[in-house]
Amino acid sequence: MLFKYQIKTNSREEMIDITNYIVDSIKNSKLNDGIAIIYIPHTTAGITINENADSSVKKDILKFLNDKIPKNYNFTHLEGNSDAHIKSSLFGSSLTVIISHGKPLLGTWQGIYFCEFDGPRKRTFYVKIMG
Repeated sequence: MLFKYQIKTNSREEMIDITNYIVDSIKNSKLNDGIAIIYIPHTTAGITINENADSSVKKDILKFLNDKIPKNYNFTHLEGNSDAHIKSSLFGSSLTVIISHGKPLLGTWQGIYFCEFDGPRKRTFYVKIMG
């Protein structure tokens, strides 16, 4: 089963917890065991799994990225978003998550994050559920 979702990001850079979208996809698929593949079809956005208990982790990740890959680095890409392309490449465009007993197999503090690096925008992501 393939599920398509759209979200609207609100700032140039943010990490949005999309774990509930994955949980809903699994629930709607009625699959107990298998895998979920989450795919982001954008060159300036990415996906990651990280802590979802303390929101300061997201802020720290974005701060570190901006310190190491600043927007005003004098890149040659004409659109002015080379930093977003690099950050997207570092995070990647897809994740695979194990489904066990009808739920994503995540650690206690883990969540799945859509990573926006060139917003705000209307974004799409896909969830493929396979048994």
